Amino acid sequence: MPLRLLPEEPPAGPWHAERLTAAAASLMRLAHARGAGHRPAVVAIDGRSSGGKTTLAGRLQGAVAGSAVVHTDDIAWWYSRFGWAELLVNEILIPVRAGRPVSFRPPPWDERERPGAIEVPAGCPLLIVEGVGAARSESAHLTDRVIWVQSDEQETERRNLARVGQPDGMPTEQDHREWMAEEMPFQARQRPWERADLIVCGTPWIPFDPATEIVVAPPLNRSSRLPRTACGAVRRMRPATSASTSG
Repeated sequence: MPLRLLPEEPPAGPWHAERLTAAAASLMRLAHARGAGHRPAVVAIDGRSSGGKTTLAGRLQGAVAGSAVVHTDDIAWWYSRFGWAELLVNEILIPVRAGRPVSFRPPPWDERERPGAIEVPAGCPLLIVEGVGAARSESAHLTDRVIWVQSDEQETERRNLARVGQPDGMPTEQDHREWMAEEMPFQARQRPWERADLIVCGTPWIPFDPATEIVVAPPLNRSSRLPRTACGAVRRMRPATSASTSG
């Protein structure tokens, strides 16, 4: 069945199932072609809230031994919904690309006594940055590859509302509405799907093995260098911060 998308986002397709290990190998190979041979490859996974970005990042991390994941929610925590580009660039991406380890505590972490830090070990083969805004234009020059997770808007809204009041979700429905009031115009301005090297379906409907496969489509920008393999189809329709974010 067709995905229902916001008007500004073009539908991807054709869709087909592909082995996760093959997609990971292609991303690593193409990242190395951009000069990542002597430093971690940097892959950004962007998409709508509750569209499947975090799940995909975890699966990709599992497919590439020794890789690390940075969640933009952790950078944004009690800082700004989307005004954190300088933190991502200066505190994470620049040192990672220089081959240095990262142990970063964003300012609110100290102010609110949050334990731990955002960690990226030196020598890891792959850094995955995932979250709404992970592929933002301000950091595009420091990102080797981009994945856009395209998802059905009604399904992501259902997932978002199910997270209200949960430990990893919005405290209230009003917080969620305020978050979406910023996310939607932010993504409409950024248009990260235009920079994507691979489109992954976050709400797949075609048959696939969820243990070993993902559902993918060629990039919307046909000049991208990731290979294309097979088929499916999709159309678009219109669907209907607080301290934390909705990923």
